[in-house]
Amino acid sequence: MKFDRGDRQMSGGDKVYDVLGVGFGPSNLALAIALEETSRERRVPCEFRFLEKQPDFTWHGGMLLRDARMQVSFIKDLVSLRDPTSQMSFLNYLKEAGRLIDFINTHSFFPSRLEFNGYLRWAASKFDRVCSYGEEVLEIDRERANGAAEHLLVKSRDGQGNDRLYRARNVVLGAGGSPAIPEAFQGVIGDPRVFHSSEYLYRIAETMPAAGAVGRLAVVGGGQSAAEIFLDLLGRCPNAEIDLIVRGHALRPADNSPFVNEIFNPEFTDFFYGQDAEARSAMLRDYRLTNYGAVDLELIQRIYDVFYQQRVAGRERYRFLRFRKIQRVSLSDGRFEIPMTDASSGRSETRAYDHVILATGYRSDALERLLEPLEVDARACRASRDYRFPLAGQGEAQGEAAVYLQGCCEASHGLNDTLLSVLAVRSKEIAESLFAGLLQSELKRARRSSKTVSKVSRQEACDAPLRG
Repeated sequence: MKFDRGDRQMSGGDKVYDVLGVGFGPSNLALAIALEETSRERRVPCEFRFLEKQPDFTWHGGMLLRDARMQVSFIKDLVSLRDPTSQMSFLNYLKEAGRLIDFINTHSFFPSRLEFNGYLRWAASKFDRVCSYGEEVLEIDRERANGAAEHLLVKSRDGQGNDRLYRARNVVLGAGGSPAIPEAFQGVIGDPRVFHSSEYLYRIAETMPAAGAVGRLAVVGGGQSAAEIFLDLLGRCPNAEIDLIVRGHALRPADNSPFVNEIFNPEFTDFFYGQDAEARSAMLRDYRLTNYGAVDLELIQRIYDVFYQQRVAGRERYRFLRFRKIQRVSLSDGRFEIPMTDASSGRSETRAYDHVILATGYRSDALERLLEPLEVDARACRASRDYRFPLAGQGEAQGEAAVYLQGCCEASHGLNDTLLSVLAVRSKEIAESLFAGLLQSELKRARRSSKTVSKVSRQEACDAPLRG
């Protein structure tokens, strides 16, 4: 989809935002705090706005399961790693909620996911005035003036189907990932009984069997989400048969040991960014189990015990199907037939299920899709250290319209790029870069204005004798 002349006449008028954020999840929420903070420190106004396609702020709402806990310390909140005294910290949220002492008494650094979502919603509520919910960004283009790309054009669509056009000097992409649906399930994903883990809690009330009903359920995936859903289903559907289907041999434990965890330290970003491409790729492979396809050891032990205890009881209702390669899935007699091959033995079988949950991760495709009108090779380009994305025809100098990336820079900035660990520091780095760019823009506009005035003055001087 390309911008056309009609698009450029859409609503929005002549208003130009200094910063327009695409998405309002934790990354851009942290940036909103940093922008307000930096504006106050520098005594420089900054007009910013965020566009979020969800109807309100919810962080992984489909996976706010009972007893699900955070995998990172509460200290890695939106602000504390750069300013432990900030009023936007998790601890201040607890204080305002009247739970600070009670939380201390839990002797834990890891709040429930539900409570952390409450903290994020509390922080987001402070910025309701600058966030448009229910508005999805469709694409981004640039608007040139005086030979330079002074503004970016952001096309969006609200919940009523109305298209809007915004102008901004800078755009920050923090749109997050999209559910990754394996090719084998593309033909049945439209059925409400087959869905991605991101929709789990939204779908189970409508589609899952009642607690006393009998059915066969499949959970596909071998990571943290798959493990959490499998255990959650045991309680919700105690009479159902449940298969956990994985590609590998085992559920692998997440490596959260202290030395390995140093890769999530903010300063590690400098080290990672300074390596050559081959070294960065090697580190991503070496540390993959810290973030992808891995499960907390405590959950692995609980799941193993489930399978062991059913052996003790002599009844098999739950199955752990390993080394399975799934072929194209079809619907037959109201059930989903999943043909699969055991990669270890080569044997094939087809199993029928009433419901299928795909805990198959996410894909990062927003960058390519949204920036298509800019005609940049999103995969080939590397963001600068301050997360600025190079646009065609631009150098490293600040002052022209710029796109910044949050959560899209794993290959250049490290595994922590998609995690909460760097939010507090990264948001401040981006804010400082944005303000530096805004200053350069103001200086360029001032110089152009000065030249125009000077040219007019010289012309008036030349014309003066004639007028006399």
